[in-house]
Amino acid sequence: MAGADEAGRGSLAGALVAAAVLLDYEQLGAWERRRLAGLDDSKQKNPEEREQLYPRVVHAASRIAVTARCATGIDKRGLHVTNLAALRDCLERVAVDGAICLVDGFPLGDCRVEHRPVVDGDARSAAIAAASVIAKVTRDRYMR
Repeated sequence: MAGADEAGRGSLAGALVAAAVLLDYEQLGAWERRRLAGLDDSKQKNPEEREQLYPRVVHAASRIAVTARCATGIDKRGLHVTNLAALRDCLERVAVDGAICLVDGFPLGDCRVEHRPVVDGDARSAAIAAASVIAKVTRDRYMR
């Protein structure tokens, strides 16, 4: 299962950061699954909780992709177009044959991998929630 999400889309400053995470549930043991049980929309977690989840996601993931898009690029191309391109880039880099690919919120248009948009996906899919944590922690660290 691959999931993609972004952080910073509604921010007044800084980059938009997108991430995608591939979780191979068949390879995860019960202990790793329990450690991911706290996954949820990263906005529902405080910074300390997100920082605790970050290494758990990194350890459990088969693949992770992260990309950042700067404010100048967003101003040139527009927020929505930039957001979709960043999500598409990340999802295409983690997808493998047979993976179900999910993205939070929007269809990605001309994406090389078949995917499904999921409204409120970061609260409904562990893979999207994992990507949400990676994107948010990466952006928070950058902004600090």
